[in-house]
Amino acid sequence: MPTGSSHNQTLSFLRRRFEEAGVRPRRQFGQSFLTDLNLVRLLVRTADLGPDDVVLEVGTGTGSLTAMIAPLAGAVVTVEVDPHLFQLAAEDLDSFDNVRMLRLDALRNKNRLSPEVLEAVDRELARSPSRRFKLVANLPFNIATPILSNLLTLERPPQSMTATIQKELADRIVARPATKDYGALSVWVQSQCRVEIVRVMPPSVFWPRPKVHSAIIHVALDETRHRQIPDRAFFHGFARAMFFHRRKFLRSELLAAFKGRLDKPAVDRLLAARGLDGQMRAEQLDVPSLLALAETVRAEVNG
Repeated sequence: MPTGSSHNQTLSFLRRRFEEAGVRPRRQFGQSFLTDLNLVRLLVRTADLGPDDVVLEVGTGTGSLTAMIAPLAGAVVTVEVDPHLFQLAAEDLDSFDNVRMLRLDALRNKNRLSPEVLEAVDRELARSPSRRFKLVANLPFNIATPILSNLLTLERPPQSMTATIQKELADRIVARPATKDYGALSVWVQSQCRVEIVRVMPPSVFWPRPKVHSAIIHVALDETRHRQIPDRAFFHGFARAMFFHRRKFLRSELLAAFKGRLDKPAVDRLLAARGLDGQMRAEQLDVPSLLALAETVRAEVNG
């Protein structure tokens, strides 16, 4: 067991711990700590961890969630960018021999994860062919979108991602066509995964309190959907391009996205082949329709 009391991340514990260390939560890192232990336990239960699981946690914080995950998982790679929090967590997590702590930014840039993080995960996965990759995290709000999105670009993406995120982001991930929240992120995640909002949480269960509601989301990889996308990198870019200007018609979006590679007659022909009206908007198309259109366009532009 850990030497400290990181299991008990109550509001009083956090305030005392931070005061003793002479530090404060840092807004620039999107730090907001979940203080309702029942919700932390719900997060861990939803992840359904076992000894074959290699867990990536982004945002170690004080190590409270890490300490709950470690006894259940085969290995934990936990990442913290704040050197003060890294030190606090290290004191409580030192006795776990299956926890690898990294003090760095989990993102290399907006569109790429840190190579050091991926290498650490890959080393743990390589220890046994039965090992599975999962994300479990109270994600800092300012990096939640690129973390979730970029993990799905990997050749070996997580089997599941269970995380606390802004409710607004959760709504976008689970959104259906023809709704205000439906967009490129909805399409990208749903094209490969089954998604569920497990619990909506008020600001009062966090410290410091955020200005918005949050949610626990569970994203489970669907192997069949994942395998059926011939070129995921192309589709990722295609989905973003189709929603770059939400109010543009589909014909205009395609012409702008593939300028110099598709002319107007080609776009009209491709849309007709899919039975689509060029005056539709991308937000009106469901995920299968966008996948089919992407593959038709890919075949055309790649010759």
